[in-house]
Amino acid sequence: MPAVDIRSLAKHLNLSPGTVSKALKDSYEISAETKKRVLSLAKKLNYVPNAYASGLRKKRSKTIAVVLPEVADSFFSIAINGIESVAQQKGYHVLIYLTHENFLKEKTILNDFKSGRVDGVLISVTRETIATKHILELQSSGMPVVLFDRIVDQIETAKVRTNDFESGYIATQHLIKRGCKNISYLSNSKSLGITNERMEGCRKALEENDLSIKKNFFIECSNDEANNYKRIKSLLSQKDCPDGILVSIEKLTIPVYQVCNELKLNIPGSLKVIGFSLSPSASILNPAITTITQPAYEIGEAAATLLFKSLEKSNFDLKNEKIILPSVLTIRSST
Repeated sequence: MPAVDIRSLAKHLNLSPGTVSKALKDSYEISAETKKRVLSLAKKLNYVPNAYASGLRKKRSKTIAVVLPEVADSFFSIAINGIESVAQQKGYHVLIYLTHENFLKEKTILNDFKSGRVDGVLISVTRETIATKHILELQSSGMPVVLFDRIVDQIETAKVRTNDFESGYIATQHLIKRGCKNISYLSNSKSLGITNERMEGCRKALEENDLSIKKNFFIECSNDEANNYKRIKSLLSQKDCPDGILVSIEKLTIPVYQVCNELKLNIPGSLKVIGFSLSPSASILNPAITTITQPAYEIGEAAATLLFKSLEKSNFDLKNEKIILPSVLTIRSST
């Protein structure tokens, strides 16, 4: 059976499509009797409004894009849930685009949005993103853009994130209180603001406690899992190896545990470990890992809320919006 649309309703009722459309929207221009006839037939024939077609007439796609470096990280999967909770309330669809930490892919994806495929964009940039021309050009085309988690300071728009500097500081202080004196920091990029701020928080805690900052203990990893494993193994195989380690991204937690298992390093006896993670596996690792738990759902929810305010209110200025939501130290057996 063909789908029932406004034209078929109009034909059945011997009315114009415009009259039927206005009746369905409860327009004051249409009489109560006509509205009753239209709504009665619509209910009988199970008429469902075509949101996409309506969007095209209003030059709206009723779709927003979420551009992410990956979804294997539990932070992003949980953030998507927060974003979708807001989008669904607004009657919007969410399209997920993955850059796989590749700047050129990010650039291509954002360039495609200039065609009007989506109404707004939420983005967490790649580990390679330094240049910002592609984001500026998208904004210049009239597209509202909100940055979340991995932000770029140069872009003037709404930014939603957590307190990365304080989190790095708190995590390192915790390791120090647990007796660590040789602390290592693992990151995945020198250009990402969030990992640099976490590192600066770590450095501040070390300086305040008169502990040395060893350059060879501050390791930048990559997307190459095999190479990351080798670098972590080399770090933990040193004669003067770390007794505490702060893992700034979730995906590096497992290789740390694997290397410790291979080298027969006891956690927390030989090495105390803290990771930035929301993964459910954090509590079932052996031993359960102490984490900095980020408010991923709330970050996604807040970012989406700002984007929809921009879509709904022409005078709403995204440039003025900066939201920082605090993370929490969750102490478990690894420290």
